[in-house]
Amino acid sequence: MWPWAHAAVGYLAYRALGRRVGRPPDPLAVVVLGLTTQLPDLVDKPLGWYLGVLPAGRSLAHSLLVAGLVCAVAYSAARRYGRPRLAGVAALGYLSHLAGDSYGAALAGDFGGLSFLAYPFVPAPEEPPGVGLLFQLRTQQPTPEFLFGLALTGLAVGLWLRDGRPGLGVLVGWLPGGTADSRAD
Repeated sequence: MWPWAHAAVGYLAYRALGRRVGRPPDPLAVVVLGLTTQLPDLVDKPLGWYLGVLPAGRSLAHSLLVAGLVCAVAYSAARRYGRPRLAGVAALGYLSHLAGDSYGAALAGDFGGLSFLAYPFVPAPEEPPGVGLLFQLRTQQPTPEFLFGLALTGLAVGLWLRDGRPGLGVLVGWLPGGTADSRAD
């Protein structure tokens, strides 16, 4: 799944859960969600594809073992800073990434394609040569999975705009010279 589709899946899940309990999107939570939906790829892709430290672009940070550790660290940090709900948001973002990378193989019954979830206890799935972000962008064909990701992204962006662009003010406030209050957008 592409980065924008991971962010979309995370936002759609967060928004659906928030609406179910009657909460609008929290700006800081949306930023945490955005980061955690990308975190497995931010670790594994550079270390696997470019530096050769990991065996694949879906290995260590895509494993359920590391997901559990990330969720535990998020829980500890969120409690320490008095924002316990952010731990749930971080877990949702991280786990939605893993689900987004897993659904194709699961639906196809290709359980070997899910071996990254059990890394390092089982080998990561093999990747074809030439894998890398730029290679993928140059050679991407409009597959049903790619188009599905684009559709999800369009839906998520539309809802995010309708929700008042939560999180944007937090990010602007973190920029040098930014003036937005990090508590509200």
